[in-house]
Amino acid sequence: MQHNIFTSIRSLKFIDGCKSQVYALHHSSASSSADVGSAPSCGGSVGEKFLHHLQELRVNAKPARNMLPPPSHHPTTSITVDNLLPRGLPETDILEPQIEPCLKPLDMVDSLADLYRRIDKSPEAEKSRLYLEQCALFRGFPDPKMYRRSLRSARQHAIDVHSKVVLASWLRFERREDELIGTSAMDCCGRNMECPKACLKPGYGPESANDRCACLQSPIPFWDRDISMMDEQEEYSSPDEDADMSFCIGDEEVRCVRYKMASLSRPFRAMLYGDFNESRREKINFSKNGISAQGMKAAEVFSRTKKLDSFDLPMVLELLSFANRFCCEEMKSACDAHLASLVSDMDLALLLVEYALEEMAYLLVAACLQVFLRELPSSMHHNYVMKLFCSSQGKESLDAVGHASFLLYYFLSQIALEDDMKSNATVMLLERLCESATEVWQKQIAYHQLGVVMLERKEYKDAHKWFHAAASEGHIYSLLGVARSKFKRGHKYSAYKVMSSLISDHKPNGWMYQERAMYCSGREKLLDLEMATDLDPSLSFPYKYRAVSLVEDDQLGAAISELNKIIGFKVSSDCLELRAWISIALNDYQVALRDVRALLTIEPNYMMYNGKMPADHLVELLQPMVQQWNDADCWMQLYDRWSAVDDIGSLAVVHHMLNCQKAAMRSLRLARNFASTEHERLVYEGWILFDTGHREEALERAEESLSIQRSFEAFFLKAYILSDPHLDHESIAHVVQLMEEALTCPSDNLRKGQAFNNLGTIYADCEKLDLATDCFTRALSLKHTRAHQGLARVFHMKEDEKAAYEEMTKLIMKARTSASAYEKRAEYCGPNEINMAKNDLVIATQLDPLRTHPYRWRAAVLMDDHKESEAIKELTRAIDFKPDLQLLHLRAAFHDSMGDNFSAVQDCEAALCLDPDSCETLKLYDSSRGKVSKEQEK
Repeated sequence: MQHNIFTSIRSLKFIDGCKSQVYALHHSSASSSADVGSAPSCGGSVGEKFLHHLQELRVNAKPARNMLPPPSHHPTTSITVDNLLPRGLPETDILEPQIEPCLKPLDMVDSLADLYRRIDKSPEAEKSRLYLEQCALFRGFPDPKMYRRSLRSARQHAIDVHSKVVLASWLRFERREDELIGTSAMDCCGRNMECPKACLKPGYGPESANDRCACLQSPIPFWDRDISMMDEQEEYSSPDEDADMSFCIGDEEVRCVRYKMASLSRPFRAMLYGDFNESRREKINFSKNGISAQGMKAAEVFSRTKKLDSFDLPMVLELLSFANRFCCEEMKSACDAHLASLVSDMDLALLLVEYALEEMAYLLVAACLQVFLRELPSSMHHNYVMKLFCSSQGKESLDAVGHASFLLYYFLSQIALEDDMKSNATVMLLERLCESATEVWQKQIAYHQLGVVMLERKEYKDAHKWFHAAASEGHIYSLLGVARSKFKRGHKYSAYKVMSSLISDHKPNGWMYQERAMYCSGREKLLDLEMATDLDPSLSFPYKYRAVSLVEDDQLGAAISELNKIIGFKVSSDCLELRAWISIALNDYQVALRDVRALLTIEPNYMMYNGKMPADHLVELLQPMVQQWNDADCWMQLYDRWSAVDDIGSLAVVHHMLNCQKAAMRSLRLARNFASTEHERLVYEGWILFDTGHREEALERAEESLSIQRSFEAFFLKAYILSDPHLDHESIAHVVQLMEEALTCPSDNLRKGQAFNNLGTIYADCEKLDLATDCFTRALSLKHTRAHQGLARVFHMKEDEKAAYEEMTKLIMKARTSASAYEKRAEYCGPNEINMAKNDLVIATQLDPLRTHPYRWRAAVLMDDHKESEAIKELTRAIDFKPDLQLLHLRAAFHDSMGDNFSAVQDCEAALCLDPDSCETLKLYDSSRGKVSKEQEK
């Protein structure tokens, strides 16, 4: 049953759309044609949040920690509100906004544009480093796909072995492959980008990073292998025929060819051909030079063959030490590479790493390091590994051999921050990160993150020091931490002055007013919070504070209404928790249980009541207070919630069905582990690969699954992978065929409704309106409510605007989350109904201020009315809290039409930093740059 729920979840990835063939529920674009189920990248519209959270839960996956003893089971009769709210209701005095541990420039557009210019003009050798900077900038964005794309680009352009090893391991960690049963840390995904063997080869080629690796090449045929082995045996034969000297070690004599041994290094050449007595001797006593007779025999063989294949591990280790002692660079390189190729597991890596560090074996250290990194996060709990990574001595050892870098410690510190922000290991890794930082942005992020950790550890003096250091490097956002640490040390007025000065000296941001509200009271506090919401509606703290204030005034219903405003477009664990608290106080246990289940689906290890109670324990306490569901009830509830476009309800049902918070968190990974058949497992692996950017490998999994058994899931996966907004007619026909094949396979109504809806979208794109109508109608018959939008689109294409408007009205009436429905209905208002369209878009913005279309529409209307400055202001208002490709492109076009070519260029550069493949933006960018060049020539 557990893997079946994931099948249903994943099959819902197709949704309606007006401009592309097939859209994913977690698609980041927020075009004007977005479906009720599509959403802007900041995440929060109907349908998308549900699946987006389930798919992205793996990014936040971490092993459970035994923070408290297992919860005890309470009999129903003993449960009271006091049991459910042991700490009482929250109070405004203890509420604090979170300080984000990421780069947060004051002018994001300028930072994006500058980064794009530097990447575009940089030599190949610098690109990987710049993409890492872009990765750090995107880390604070709500859409993780942008961050992962930058990470892949950094690996694609990496040159040195160290960078390849770290970045490839980081990419693997992002997929959380450590949670897949039956996989090894050193498994190869089939491409050079993450192949453990390919990463140990220096050099670069951006195109070759995506090529198939040598691991998949066919082995040497047995007849060729026999011939090569015979040749090697001849090469390794005794050199007696050509030998003209001997090395005596103890009682043994090793016959050698003098000029071959002299070729090993300059010291040997000097000894055998220089002004030394040994140059005139046939026999040389070598007993006191730290090598055994067998080792010298191996050195003699290498001097002739330049090969190490016939030697066992201890012998190669002895040769490596010998090569270091006598400066035999060729032998050392060969030993280093050979030993590195043998490192395939944790035990061997632990055995060899100290020896590798001592012998300064660059590739061998890289190979051991690669195992440690690919075994994350479990390797973080190994004492030696943590000592190597965390201690100053470990860093010095790694640095001596070229393997201590900002990149390495940035990767490790991010994992530590996710695992346990307050731990000593996290502090030590961040200290190493600070020591490794050389560039300005590196110092900014390192100092700022260390400040955040010290603040969490309540070490306020140190927090102030690190926040101040980050601010001194130009990271103005860190002044927020300076103010907070002052406040924590009892200097409230001083903190207020810091934030007031920040607001007066810079362009205001929502977080500035939010933070200053912490240090004032009464009406001034509420005004600052209102200003924060106006400047950045995605900030959750103002909503939480206002809700708790209403709770303190005994207005519990109004408090829930306040929280509903933000939960409607931005689902977060803390807001769900707060709403659950208030619902318990209202004795509405069913709603409270729904919210707790939803937050557990998002964050399985969540601790409620300020970290005092595991959320799953609260579920146990609430369950006896509400009606119990069996599996059939769960499926019906999920069907109803999904059909009603109820994201929170859907999340809660999924958690109940899984009956395991880790399963919800790991989503596809656990579904893959629970798959009862090979063809199901391949489908889940395909989704995992596709979601992390491995399109070709995902397609291979889908095709392999279909070769075993035809299934809805496999056809659906293949169709989704092959779908693209710019498909030609033949490719579209192939996607249609795959969707039709999927619908012939057994499935449930929930998935079939989605499939009919998406097939209707494709037919509408091809202007096959009758077929589209039939598909949307069948989807509606299966209670797929979102199909109303597809049907409205068909009416619009038939120029029946009234019917289209009415169809969207039906959707608005049915959907619990309807911001995108209002947005879409506005498009079907006639030219004489401009006020109706405006009203719908105002409602859409109120319900979900992160949707970009209303801002673009209002700006376009203002431009049509020749109110250029107001149009720019409308777009800037949204860009300030949500840098978006379409918003930036439109503002660039407006700047271009107004003759402000410099601003147009900057907006284009910022947009291209978000999506370097945007054809329309590239065209506008070239045009605007040309105009700037002409202006400069005058």
